[in-house]
Amino acid sequence: MSENQCVVFTKYSDFSSSEAKDLVVYHSGIEKCEPGHFWSGVRDHFLIHYVMSGKGIFASNGTTYHLSEGQGFLICPDTLSYYQADMDEPWEYCWVGFHGRYAKNYLNEINLDASNPIFTCNPENSPEKTILKMLEVQKRPAGRDFILTGLLYQFLAELIRTVDDFHYNSISQNTKQIYVKKAIDYIRKNYSTRITIEQIADFIGIDRKYMSTLFQEILHISPQEYLLNFRMDKACVLLCQDFLSIQDIAHSVGYEDPLLFSKMFKKRKGLSPTQYRNRLKKNVIFSTPS
Repeated sequence: MSENQCVVFTKYSDFSSSEAKDLVVYHSGIEKCEPGHFWSGVRDHFLIHYVMSGKGIFASNGTTYHLSEGQGFLICPDTLSYYQADMDEPWEYCWVGFHGRYAKNYLNEINLDASNPIFTCNPENSPEKTILKMLEVQKRPAGRDFILTGLLYQFLAELIRTVDDFHYNSISQNTKQIYVKKAIDYIRKNYSTRITIEQIADFIGIDRKYMSTLFQEILHISPQEYLLNFRMDKACVLLCQDFLSIQDIAHSVGYEDPLLFSKMFKKRKGLSPTQYRNRLKKNVIFSTPS
């Protein structure tokens, strides 16, 4: 047996109807384990443990991990797992169990899955406070499950931030690519507005300088250059539309000042927008919309 155990279950604890929802908390808790206390088996939902103090081991997929304060582990559905408290310094951990349509996708963004179940958090900004808030919510029957789901989103957001802080210089290649992809997606959706590199970095939740480092490492180009190239490539497509003025095109790719747009276009393409359009006319027959 273990001592000082506290658990809160939601109305989805029987797992009914939860798969239809984006994200659902099944249960959360905190436990101070006795020496050698262990669990072995298979879960039908995701379960994250965070070690608040002490030591223990976690085994899954043929690998055994020795964990201590500030570390955590993920148990995936239908995966045989085993974890045990240390005999001399038994751990105290908190946990949250959850599932939902997008649970796996969210975990992938943190770079957590069955093949990579371990994470280490910055001790100054650990996710345990959010789990403790989940335990407090059990005293509020009205709207409890909505609040728990909101706290789960907060927990995942804090987890990815603190994991990134701790592994700032050793973050996996997969996660780096995810950040760059998010930045590119943001640019493609917002290039026509006055977005800044700072806004892009804030959107994906990383430092601007670090984002620039990732772009150089993966794409061998700065975020500023990528944004400029993307805008100018879009402008080239719009220049094929003879009924659009240079000012219209400038506004369409995020420039309020047509002169600045023309300057940047010539710098990138070697021709002014008008010269580029005239050259196209020699080879393309334009038609205006009826």
